[in-house]
Amino acid sequence: MGNYDRTRPLADGDVQIDGADPIYMLLSPEEMFFRAFRDVAFDISELSLSSFAVKTAAGTNPYVGVPVFPSRAFRHTSICIRTDRGIRSPADLKGRRLGTPEYQLTACVWARALLQDQYGVKPSDITWVRGGMEHPGRPEKIPLELPADIRIETAPEGVTLSQMLERGEIDGIVGPRAPSCFERGNSEVGWLFPDPARTAAEYFRATGIFPIMHILGVRRELADEHPWLPMAACKAFEEAKSIALARLVDTSATKVTLPFVEEQLRAARALMGPDFWSYGFGPNRPVLENFLHHHHAQGLSKRRLKAEELFHPSTLESHKI
Repeated sequence: MGNYDRTRPLADGDVQIDGADPIYMLLSPEEMFFRAFRDVAFDISELSLSSFAVKTAAGTNPYVGVPVFPSRAFRHTSICIRTDRGIRSPADLKGRRLGTPEYQLTACVWARALLQDQYGVKPSDITWVRGGMEHPGRPEKIPLELPADIRIETAPEGVTLSQMLERGEIDGIVGPRAPSCFERGNSEVGWLFPDPARTAAEYFRATGIFPIMHILGVRRELADEHPWLPMAACKAFEEAKSIALARLVDTSATKVTLPFVEEQLRAARALMGPDFWSYGFGPNRPVLENFLHHHHAQGLSKRRLKAEELFHPSTLESHKI
């Protein structure tokens, strides 16, 4: 799993998974997902929602899902452009060449979905250039069979997408991380949405969607052997998140290295409700159904999945007092 405030209570031993004595590894998403899907390296793992859906639809997923979502993000900051190409609005992306680290990345699925739903820009309107953001030669983790109208090129050997954007060889990049040329302050590289936070808030008010990036998975054969384990993991991750939020509220000494934390937290709750980062199947079903609709429409899942197909049956409901 990633090293987040909402997972640290597990790694630090403040929260236990009932009946289990796990060894925790705090890894980057790229390493976690590559090892999880290539080698089934972990018993329980944070996983890419898109990769999880690809494998589930194909009937080859070695993991069964738990409705815990360690990573969520509005993806309006996922689209960087050349500022010297006359791109003034999302509609101006039609006919352009945009880099993408992997076509099936969850962040890219959500970015393409919002471009289509909110601005009428279809994936087939763009030529996609696939390659490593900062390291050349990045492959798709999972083989894909995409619709015939999707145009994908491969970045030249030995060249990164960030280098191509800086040189003006592509018009923009869609991906989960900002390219290094943007982070260095290149004046000819910027966000598509000048004020992405404001645009994302408007998107949430219109749709009610806070995009889910990652899902928790339990190795299927382990869940078959110990059917209590998925719900035990769900309970523990819920508790860890509750601890993280309680610590965040206590601003007598700020828990993160960022000013205005209390104001940001209050604003998030005013916009999105008290449980703005919800776990569980019921509250997140509409978001998952929206994602699965676009995932299938973009040619990534062989069939249109139902949201409940992602999860172990024991995690679809819980006890009440």
